[in-house]
Amino acid sequence: MRACAIRDYRRQYANPIRFARGDVVALGARDTEWPAFAWITTTDGNAGWAPVDWLQPQDDGLAVALRDYSAQELDVRAGDIVELHHDLGDWWWCTHADGREGWLPARDLYLINDTTSEETSE
Repeated sequence: MRACAIRDYRRQYANPIRFARGDVVALGARDTEWPAFAWITTTDGNAGWAPVDWLQPQDDGLAVALRDYSAQELDVRAGDIVELHHDLGDWWWCTHADGREGWLPARDLYLINDTTSEETSE
């Protein structure tokens, strides 16, 4: 499935968090705008938003990662076409035509119906 960016989007964090399955992270507050995400801090001290469903909370304020994750966002310009891979909490993991990958908010994308060449709003 593909989508067209309806506005420019610039990544919000210069050093996005990453963790691997089994890593332990410090679990913070849930996001009010994007409730599928919580603020976490990795063992290297980097902090950012991560999907709550991909973490197993422990009793001590820590959580164990249930799968690999990267918070890498994708810079796009309005009109750019991206390939959509999977969605999570109103965000899509995308690949740009130039090969770059990252997350984009669904609200900034216009879905393209490849079977009829029509576009649909997400």
